[in-house]
Amino acid sequence: MTTSPHHSPGPVPAPGPVTAQAPASRRNVTPVNPARGTRRGLGVDQVSLAAGFWKTRQDANSTGTLQHCIDWMERLGWLANFDRVAAGTMDENRPGWQFSDSEVYKLMEALAWEYGRTHDAQVDANFESLVDRVAAAEDDDGYLNTCFGHPGRPGRYSDLSMGHELYCAGHLLQAAVARLRTKGEDRFVALGRRVADHVLREFGPEGHAGVCGHPEIEVALAEFARATGDTRYRDQAQLFVERRGHGALTPIPLLSPEYFQDEIPVRDTETWHGHAVRALYLAAGAVDIAVDADDTELLSALQGQWHRTVARRTYLTGGMGSRHQDEGFGEDWELPPDRAYCETCAGVASLMVSWRLYLATGAVEYVDLMERTLFNVIATSPSPDGTAFFYANPLQQRSESSDVLPDAVNSRAEGGVRAPWFDVSCCPTNLARTLASWQSYSAAVDEGDVAVVLQYAAGEYRFELSSGLLRLKVDTTYPNASEIHLTVQDAPDGGTPLRLRVPSWAIDAQVIINGGPATSIQPGWFDLQHPVAQGDEIRLVLPVEPRLTWPDPRIDAMRGTVAVERGPLVLCVESQDVPAGITLDEITLDPSAPLRADGDGARGRAKVLHLPAQAPGTPPFGRAPSGEPTSQEFDLVLVPYHRWAERGPSMMRVFVPVADKASHAGEHPRKAERGARADGQ
Repeated sequence: MTTSPHHSPGPVPAPGPVTAQAPASRRNVTPVNPARGTRRGLGVDQVSLAAGFWKTRQDANSTGTLQHCIDWMERLGWLANFDRVAAGTMDENRPGWQFSDSEVYKLMEALAWEYGRTHDAQVDANFESLVDRVAAAEDDDGYLNTCFGHPGRPGRYSDLSMGHELYCAGHLLQAAVARLRTKGEDRFVALGRRVADHVLREFGPEGHAGVCGHPEIEVALAEFARATGDTRYRDQAQLFVERRGHGALTPIPLLSPEYFQDEIPVRDTETWHGHAVRALYLAAGAVDIAVDADDTELLSALQGQWHRTVARRTYLTGGMGSRHQDEGFGEDWELPPDRAYCETCAGVASLMVSWRLYLATGAVEYVDLMERTLFNVIATSPSPDGTAFFYANPLQQRSESSDVLPDAVNSRAEGGVRAPWFDVSCCPTNLARTLASWQSYSAAVDEGDVAVVLQYAAGEYRFELSSGLLRLKVDTTYPNASEIHLTVQDAPDGGTPLRLRVPSWAIDAQVIINGGPATSIQPGWFDLQHPVAQGDEIRLVLPVEPRLTWPDPRIDAMRGTVAVERGPLVLCVESQDVPAGITLDEITLDPSAPLRADGDGARGRAKVLHLPAQAPGTPPFGRAPSGEPTSQEFDLVLVPYHRWAERGPSMMRVFVPVADKASHAGEHPRKAERGARADGQ
């Protein structure tokens, strides 16, 4: 094993003080378990999904994605990097980007949650096999990285801006949290402690005053502190958060320090900016620090950043990031549909932030955005078998792009077909860990005895309340159908409170309790008036009829267009569903014609306007055409956005120009609700 000549290993510090958290025998098997607050998510072992939307995707993750990731990382030598470090044979010819270690750790986290959910012996064996190789590459002082600090490689921490060493360590620690909560103390958790202690020695108050160019270590250390009970790790996470925004990182060519979120301190930031994944990972860690340190000022700042970003810099799908150059946020209202980047990893990071803000505040809007992002970003990226992925998620595809290599590494993040692997393949493993832990975001317990259902999927939910055990059975084909049937299978003596989420778009929702009359309820939280008892039945009816959704007129790139949604699903038009001889850019949607359901999609009325020849000018511009236009009409088929390109390469668009004169002036033909998007301030 080699160590950096620039950093003496030094003594390993003694364990720090332990916070008052649950002992290992009562582990909460969930990725996020705040040390303070009244809310906690259910563990991955407390929800058993039945056939339906999310079980289909979780099964594809289990049977397809996990092994797919192992195979590709083996094939490309990313796993062998650990073997070479252990054998002392690493040199300048190391395959993979400098952060490829992190993909191994995200995969290990996914395997840990998968084991916690299924207790599958083969999943555990796969995890242990990876531990064998990773642990062998650890240096004596706890440093673990295959790209730096070895013969023929750059020195340790020689490139904090782009080296990603702390980023990789953070993903290792998140995998260690998953292992500790699903299996208990073992050699991998011990390895994680050594890595975390190394970070404390190197970057603590008396060490290097730097930060990592890609945030991740902050959120990882905060949760590692919660899982182990050692508050030193939280203190280090807080130190990293407070150091951010003071120009410590070296800017890269053509990009400013905001790419790293290093030009404004976190608590002084008004809206998220720069690289979207970096910004969101940093925000997630900052929320953890604000909650556990009871820092109300920091938490308030982060809530303000969420609200402004969602209101002005977030797509209808929940996607974040409108610029390809820096994979980043644009300015307010800069949301071009065809140039939307909406990286899949940014969708995962958005879930991480919104979930933490929900746990901290109990506000329903955070869970509403999570549902939107889950159905329209997370569910969109993977193929049905879980072995191909979208990296970017645009809202318009102008060509039937088919340049994806079906059995090779793809260098482009953009494309109209899902790819099996990327040169930078962060999204497959991020999806893997998110889908493996989906249950933990589906329901929660508040104030010890209030069961809260957040996301609706068929299955059985087990709430461990202060008053006893509540078991709910949920029957539904949501989002394809309106009705969600909840049956109380077991309940504590005397009953228990139950809270349901009514999505922001469900303005005509109803609830029926034990066969009684239907009662209209409003979007937000619905608390049943009486405690639920064994045998009670609740029917929640959420209107999933198709509806029009209008963009804010300040979004220049979408002015004069409209989208169609159905329940939580954003719909789109694909070129396969357009009559022969008509191109997608010729179509307009008639907003006065009724929309009708069509399977899980919808049908509307489209018009194609045939204009006479344009008067001479400078193509593609000119003077107004002369003569009368002619038009033709046809049924416009809209399908769920998450299914686009499943039938092969296609042109696609979510926002369709409106066949209405008012639209040409940027006016709304009629006021309509705009999904989960908050109104801008």
